[in-house]
Amino acid sequence: MQLSLTGKHALVGGSTQGIGLAIARELALLGATCTLIARNEISLQAAVAGLDTAAGQQHDYLVADYSDYTAVKNVVAAYVAQQPVHILINNSGGPAAGPITEATPEAFLQAFQQHLICNQLLAQLVTPGMKAEQYGRIINIISTSVKIPLKGLGVSNTIRGAVASWAKTLSNELAAFSITVNNILPGATATARLETIVNNKSVKTGTAKADVEEEMLAEIPMKRFGQPEEIAAAAAFLATPAAAYITGVSIPVDGGRTGSL
Repeated sequence: MQLSLTGKHALVGGSTQGIGLAIARELALLGATCTLIARNEISLQAAVAGLDTAAGQQHDYLVADYSDYTAVKNVVAAYVAQQPVHILINNSGGPAAGPITEATPEAFLQAFQQHLICNQLLAQLVTPGMKAEQYGRIINIISTSVKIPLKGLGVSNTIRGAVASWAKTLSNELAAFSITVNNILPGATATARLETIVNNKSVKTGTAKADVEEEMLAEIPMKRFGQPEEIAAAAAFLATPAAAYITGVSIPVDGGRTGSL
C-alpha cells in the first residue's frame, strides 16, 4: 500500500491545536511538507517546530484569520504563486453552540463565510496546481451533524450540511483531474471545542460537567471520546496515493455514535 507523502506539500487550516494540528503531525510523519495556516503567529511557530522532518521537509506557516476570507484569499494566493499545494485540509473552528431558534442572521453569515466561502476560495486557489501536478487531495473536516443534526448546535448543523453538499459537487467536477474531495466527520473528540461545549451546557443547565460528559458518553458505543490523532489518521489516509479512487464521500470517525448508515 502506497502511503508515502514524500515530495507532497500540504496546506492545513486551523492547525495550531486539536484536530488540525494532529493532521499536520500525521502528514509530516508520512513525509509531507506542511504549511500551517491560522491566526496566531506565536502558536503557529510552536506548531511548526514540533513537526517531523525525517524526510528533509522544511515546514512553514501562513498567518490569516478565517473570519476574514479576503485576507485568507490574499495570503494563500501569494503562497500558491510560488508553491503548488497537493493536499488541502479545510479545517476551522466550529460555530458557537446554541439553539437555532436563538441564532442571529449575523451568526449564520459569519459561519458561512468562515467555512464554506473560505473552503471555496482555497479550493479555487489550489486546484490549478493540483491539475498541473496530476495529484490533488481536498479533505474537509466537518461534523457528524452532516448525517444527523446535533442538539444545541443549530448554526453548526446548518453550515456543516452546506459544506458537505459543496464538497460532493466539487468532487464530481474535479474527479477527471485525479483530484479527490472527501469529508471527515469527527464525533465527540477531546479538543478545546468539546470542552467549551461541555462547559456551556453545564452552565446553562446547572448540571455538573462530569454528568454532562457521562450523558454524552452514553450515546457512544465505544464509551469514550475520540482523540485528535484518531481523526488525523483517517484524514492522512485520504491524502495518500492509496486513496486515489475514494472521492465524494463523508466518513464518520465517531466511535459508532452516528445512528445512520
